[in-house]
Amino acid sequence: MVQPYKHEPFTDFNKEENSEAYLKGLETVKGYLGQDYDLLIGGERISTEDKIVSVNPANKEEVIGRVSKANRDHAEQAMQAAVGAFKTWRKVKAETRADVLFKAAAIIRRRKHEFSALLTKEAGKPWSEADADTAEAIDFLEYYARQILEIKDGVPVNSRPNEYNRYDYIPLGVGIIISPWNFPLAIMAGTTVAAIVAGNTVLLKPASTTPIVAAKFVEVMEEAGLPKGVLNFVPGSGAEVGDYLVDHKDTRFVSFTGSRDVGLRITERASKLSEGQIWIKRVISEMGGKDTIVVDKEADLELAAQSIVASAFSFSGQKCSACSRAVIVEDVYDQVLNRVVEITKEKKAGNPEDTSNFTGPVIDQAAYDKIMSYIEIGKEEGKLMAGGEGDDSKGFFIQPTIFADLSPEARIMKEEIFGPVVGFTKAKDFDDAIEIANNTEYGLTGAVITTNREHIQKAREDFHVGNLYFNRGCTGAIVGYQPFGGFNMSGTDSKAGGPDYIMLHMQAKTTSEMY
Repeated sequence: MVQPYKHEPFTDFNKEENSEAYLKGLETVKGYLGQDYDLLIGGERISTEDKIVSVNPANKEEVIGRVSKANRDHAEQAMQAAVGAFKTWRKVKAETRADVLFKAAAIIRRRKHEFSALLTKEAGKPWSEADADTAEAIDFLEYYARQILEIKDGVPVNSRPNEYNRYDYIPLGVGIIISPWNFPLAIMAGTTVAAIVAGNTVLLKPASTTPIVAAKFVEVMEEAGLPKGVLNFVPGSGAEVGDYLVDHKDTRFVSFTGSRDVGLRITERASKLSEGQIWIKRVISEMGGKDTIVVDKEADLELAAQSIVASAFSFSGQKCSACSRAVIVEDVYDQVLNRVVEITKEKKAGNPEDTSNFTGPVIDQAAYDKIMSYIEIGKEEGKLMAGGEGDDSKGFFIQPTIFADLSPEARIMKEEIFGPVVGFTKAKDFDDAIEIANNTEYGLTGAVITTNREHIQKAREDFHVGNLYFNRGCTGAIVGYQPFGGFNMSGTDSKAGGPDYIMLHMQAKTTSEMY
């Protein structure tokens, strides 16, 4: 019997001992700022002259660390190491593979505040957001370890007299893990270990803005006893290393989290046959979102306002699940809008090490410039109600921004901004609100604030998103509780942290023996 899964609790920073522990974590991280980190290929550490330099987005002068940058030769070397390691790793018992994940979870749990502090430094995450990221990483490790124990003996199929049939799951082969910067521990760890515990070997190419937390995670997996060559660490450019590995004949699957455009490009490249390739590559893709909170006229309006603010501006709106559209039934539009503006004007953007700041920076100059350009578009399309200001002199700070009275067809309402910007639009009634909510190429998360049971049922049937929430915000899916993944251009609806996810990294094999 596999032990039941319970998610890692979030830290209560109102307790003095927890705040002190987090500050100690920040001191630990400060003690190793600016260090160099090597590639890891087949268990060997390789240093390169060319480095990826990671800086603190809240303080551009502070270098978090420098990571060796892989080129195509390194990528090929790592591929061969993974191909070789797969021959033995695929035959290692599921219990042994799961134990590596359980050990890694225990290590991260002991160093929880250190990892969270590193996320505050490298990704600009406020304390509570960083704590949730680390907790989710622990959850993924624990959950997927239990999942493999559930399916290690396959599933029952029928047999007949003198015939015994089995239906087992076997690993795919070598996978390429391309992970994002916005959940640089949780998603990076989750996508990596799901593939590994299923019996695959992987090449991990983390986001270039947050490679240090990935390097620290790789060290944890080594400490947990993962054999050489099972996890190869190859940070590098998408154009040089990413494309090469996606195209490679020995790549069996690609697990990607990032933008719509890059996800589509990977899907297209992976569909093309390379010389010597003998399988159809599998792509597991989590892409963007343009997520909506719908507020009905029959609703708790304070709950609605608080949910919109938390979902739109936590971690500066840099979540694929963030609320970037609020669609309000006209009867309560002004009340909800005015309350959201009121709450938002109390929020500050600043260095996330200071807990008085609600939001931290956006990730880098390119993100800052893109978001500020959308704010200029918003000023033309709607009414600026709050925010609209940015300061990139020391870090990349943008004030939480609200635009009102937008057309459902406005660019602010249609395009993924990935920053602290939310647009408001008015709906005639609930049916109209759902129609507007669905008026997007994405389909990741959504929320409905209503006390009307018929409207809840209508939304269940007609609001076309992978994760739909009632009477709460549209962010904050918990592993094992709200499996996460979306429809349409939001990806392959892979449902990370759900009962089907491990299967995406495996293939079913039927064996039949006559007696």
